[in-house]
Amino acid sequence: MNPLDIASHGPVIPVIVIERVQDALPLAEALLAGGVKVLEVTLRTAAGLPAIEAIARHLPEAVVGVGTVLNAHDARRASEAGARFAVSPGYTLEVGNTCKALRLPLLPGVATASEVMAALADGFSFLKLFPAEAVGGIPLLKAWASPFGPVGFCPTGGITSITAPHYLALPNVRCVGGSWLTPLDAVRAGDWARITQLARSAQGLRAAS
Repeated sequence: MNPLDIASHGPVIPVIVIERVQDALPLAEALLAGGVKVLEVTLRTAAGLPAIEAIARHLPEAVVGVGTVLNAHDARRASEAGARFAVSPGYTLEVGNTCKALRLPLLPGVATASEVMAALADGFSFLKLFPAEAVGGIPLLKAWASPFGPVGFCPTGGITSITAPHYLALPNVRCVGGSWLTPLDAVRAGDWARITQLARSAQGLRAAS
């Protein structure tokens, strides 16, 4: 899978924090029912890795990936669990080379022009701007459009359903990442209908931009 294939499935990639493994399948099913196929399950909790494994095994129609990849070990474990892509909050050569060796598409995080240049030099041209709002957001992406013309971005961090269309209107933004599709209170309550509705609404954000 080419990393840009991740963006071809819809305008929003949900950034998912799973506290209980038993929530993984109903949560993924709720997102799929709302038209969201690409799922980034983070390694921020102990449930993250087994959740990826469960989704990969039981819901092959989902494109499940791993987020919060900090090192080569994270990438290897996630690949073994069935992750189909990886997302990192920053970029290191170690993570980049490991993902290449695993044939695991990587969406590396960047926050500065130097990091963009380093990722580009290593062959990555679809990048995650993180934390988007904190490091400059839309004005920064507009400023980068000229010097980094070939680069596509997936801004993540602080983006909401209100601000997402403004990001998606930028020519160098391919998609956005957001946690608002899977609010923790809804997951804890098992309110899967709410998550399906949020996913369905997210599918129309590019048209609104």
